[in-house]
Amino acid sequence: MTNKLALALVVSGVATQAVAQDAFEWEGELELGVEAVVSSDTAGNEITDGYGVLELGGSLSFGANGSGFFTIVGESIEDPTDDRLLEDIGFYFEEIGVAFDLGTATSIAIGKVNPSFGRTFDDAGGLFADTVAGDYELTEQIGVFVESELTTDGTLSFGVFYADDTFLSRSIGTDRGRNSTDAGGAGNTGRLDNVALTWTQEYKNNTFQVGARHLSAGTGDAHDETGLVASVSHDFSDQFYVFAEAAHFSNFGGGADDATYLTLNAGYTMDNWAFSGTLARRDLDGGGETDVISVSAEYEFDNGNVLGTGLAFVDDGGNKETLFGVNLIVPFGG
Repeated sequence: MTNKLALALVVSGVATQAVAQDAFEWEGELELGVEAVVSSDTAGNEITDGYGVLELGGSLSFGANGSGFFTIVGESIEDPTDDRLLEDIGFYFEEIGVAFDLGTATSIAIGKVNPSFGRTFDDAGGLFADTVAGDYELTEQIGVFVESELTTDGTLSFGVFYADDTFLSRSIGTDRGRNSTDAGGAGNTGRLDNVALTWTQEYKNNTFQVGARHLSAGTGDAHDETGLVASVSHDFSDQFYVFAEAAHFSNFGGGADDATYLTLNAGYTMDNWAFSGTLARRDLDGGGETDVISVSAEYEFDNGNVLGTGLAFVDDGGNKETLFGVNLIVPFGG
C-alpha cells in the first residue's frame, strides 16, 4: 500500500510566453496520517503506523523552450515492523531532469522520471484505492521520455529507461542505500533496454488509456517482464464518476509467475464531501489471490486542506485483515 498522493508538478516544456524566462514555479503537499491493521488472522500484522509524507515539486524555465524540474519526497522509507510514529524518514529525489518543447504538441524529458503506465495511482479516489495496483506503478526511472498530442485530446507517452542506480537512489536522513544492478529485478539493468508506451484519449465525459511495457530481466531474474494495461473512466455528472483498470503481466517482476490486477472505483461528491469505494483483486500464478474492498470519505476545507478516513477489508490468500486509516493533506505553494 502506498501513503503518497501524487504531486503533478513535472513541467513538460516552458510556461506560456507571458511568463519570464527565469520563472520558477513550485508547489507541494504535506500528508499526516495513521494507518492501522486493526484485526488480522496473523496477530503480528496488527501494526499502527503514524506517518508523514512531504512532497515538493518545482520547475525553472530557461531559454526559449526548456525547463528543469524536480520532485523531492520525504517519507518512511522502510515498512513498519512494529507500531511507530514518524520514524524511518528519508528524503530523496523522486524526479529530476530537464524538459524541452518540440513544437506545440510534443515535449521530451531527460532525467529521472515516473513513466506513464496505468492510472489507478493518480485517478482512483480513496485512501486504499491503490492497495494492490501500486505493485505495478513505475517510479524513479532514468531515461528519455516523450509525450505528444497526436489528436485532439489524445496523448501518446513513450519512454526508454532503467531503474535509478545512481547516488540519487539514496536518501538523506534514514538512508535506504544505493540501488545496484546486482540487486536484480525487472528493469534494474543499468541500460536503456526497458520500454513503456501508453495512449490516453479523452472523449466527452470519458477518459481511456491503453499501455504496454517491457522490462528486461535483471541480475538473477528468470525472464523479461511484459505488461499490458487498460483503463476507462466516465463522469456521469460533476458529482459522480466510475473508474476501472485491468493490467496483466507475463513473468511479473522478472520471475516465473504471471499476474493480473483489477480495480473498480467509484466516487460521489456533495458540497465539500467526497465519498468513494473500491473493489480490487490481485491474482498471482504462484502466490494466490488478494481481494480488497474499501470505502473512504474526505472533506475539503475552504483553505484547500483535506481530511480523510478510510476502511478496508483485505483477504490475502485466506489471511483476512481489517485496515483503518485517517489522514490530513495540506497543500502549499503554487
